[in-house]
Amino acid sequence: MTREAQVDDQGIVTPRDGAEVVAPPVSQPTMRDVAARAGVSKALVSVVFRNAPGASDQTRARVLEAAEQLGYRHNRTASRLALRRTRLLGVTMSLRNTFHAELVEELQAAVAQHDYDIAISTVTPTRDERRAIDRLLEFRTEGLILLGTEIPTTTLSALGRQLPVVVVGRRVESPTVDVVRTDDVTGMGLAVDHLVDLGHRRITHVDGGSGMIASDRRRGCRRAMRRRGLDDHANVIPGDYTEEAGIRAAQLLLDADRLPTGIVAVNDRCAIGILDGLVRAGVDVPGTISVVGYDDNIISRLAYVNLTTVSQEPQQQARHAVAAALDRLDGGRTTPANTVLPPRLVVRGTTGPAVRASNDSATHLRDATVGQR
Repeated sequence: MTREAQVDDQGIVTPRDGAEVVAPPVSQPTMRDVAARAGVSKALVSVVFRNAPGASDQTRARVLEAAEQLGYRHNRTASRLALRRTRLLGVTMSLRNTFHAELVEELQAAVAQHDYDIAISTVTPTRDERRAIDRLLEFRTEGLILLGTEIPTTTLSALGRQLPVVVVGRRVESPTVDVVRTDDVTGMGLAVDHLVDLGHRRITHVDGGSGMIASDRRRGCRRAMRRRGLDDHANVIPGDYTEEAGIRAAQLLLDADRLPTGIVAVNDRCAIGILDGLVRAGVDVPGTISVVGYDDNIISRLAYVNLTTVSQEPQQQARHAVAAALDRLDGGRTTPANTVLPPRLVVRGTTGPAVRASNDSATHLRDATVGQR
């Protein structure tokens, strides 16, 4: 229990014998305190912290120095709420998706140039997109930027009637939603053409499931194979966007009677899983099988991965996504915007010329690696 202590008229606490002293709460410095220290009005301090015109460089420096001396931290949230603006853009992302992490970094850099900020809500196996979006709406975000969303178009359209919505990475046809993406069909065509130009004929696509992005990439692979006269050699096996799916796909291919000479994965994470499965089985990449991914994420650029892949240009996507949201919020645009960026092939060490000899059957690989599994 706290015992009594004596406080004099100057606020100095003097404990009595055996007393436990509890210091009075320390009040946080206010904008008024900063104004008094800097010798300016409170209104001028507000101008400085809002980065609004009306204060000279000398005055700004004096106000910021006073704030630093007092330990004052401007409450941007309170200021924005007073103006009925949060200047927040909500972003959903998959926590395990390294490409999404790159996009978020680029989005943060893009919004900072316009005095906006982002609020991030993650999608996980136990937290779906709708819950992630609901939480962003609770934070009063002024717009939404949804990365790789698989939400139905009808739901996206309904959201778009409430606030600006920008979908990144997926094709959406809606009068209320803006889209920023790369051309997945063309991107997959680049991957297939690269392998065919290296002499590959038997090319397998490991797909991403039933979503719109996976559908477009699967269609891009099939169309490119048909265009190159290799429709009979095209093969698609089921997968998803994870490393585990790539490992399972590699095992399926190794257990088959005939190996492909080239594999195009739905994304880099799946491709890295394929590489893991092939390397563990003793398959030479790219000597025996060439592998191509999609995204050009951070992991694919590491020297020990060195994955040939298709870049989605995250910096450009982020810049266009922020511009689309702000054009609705601050520019008054009401018509939908659809930005389709050209993808770019990035050739690294997981692709090489096709070796047809000894590739007609996978039996010798199964026999040679039976002891390694």
